[in-house]
Amino acid sequence: MTVPRQLPNAITIVRILCAPVFLWMLLADAGTDGALRWAAAVLFVVAIATDGLDGHIARKHDIVTDLGKLLDPIADKVLTGFAFVGLSILGELPWWVTIVILVREIGITVYRFVVVSDHVLAAAWMGKLKTVAQGVALSLALLPLWTVFGDGVFWVNGVTMAIALILTVASGIDYIVSEVRASRRARR
Repeated sequence: MTVPRQLPNAITIVRILCAPVFLWMLLADAGTDGALRWAAAVLFVVAIATDGLDGHIARKHDIVTDLGKLLDPIADKVLTGFAFVGLSILGELPWWVTIVILVREIGITVYRFVVVSDHVLAAAWMGKLKTVAQGVALSLALLPLWTVFGDGVFWVNGVTMAIALILTVASGIDYIVSEVRASRRARR
């Protein structure tokens, strides 16, 4: 089966376009536990799951592109960034957590654009782990599972969000250290 060369990039672009729709759905009814909240959460889960799909298709069919390497992490950051901001607007996540995460995400993204003419900064293993942790933490925070399982869900949400925060900061440090080392090697 021949897969169109731009299919993975198209999936990535759709993920970016889902972000504002998701945020609108989340905020439309002030985050109540109704149908829009569930729909927003499901849209987020489906959209974040396509991160693995587009990468799998690109690698399996040997159609990995520099554009895809650049757009894929940006799509993740847009979608997760909207989710963090949405949860903070609703008062369900402290703003300081969102700010720390967004500073890291925006900083790495800006750096990617700065070095794109020199080299493409592909996602490292810790960055991928961070994305998975953020996806899980946000999915749990967005899904109003407390209506089904009770208030114990809030404890689980807090633990998964703490893990995501720690991995976000650690992966940001890892990117900086890796780039400094690569820069030193290039100068030698």
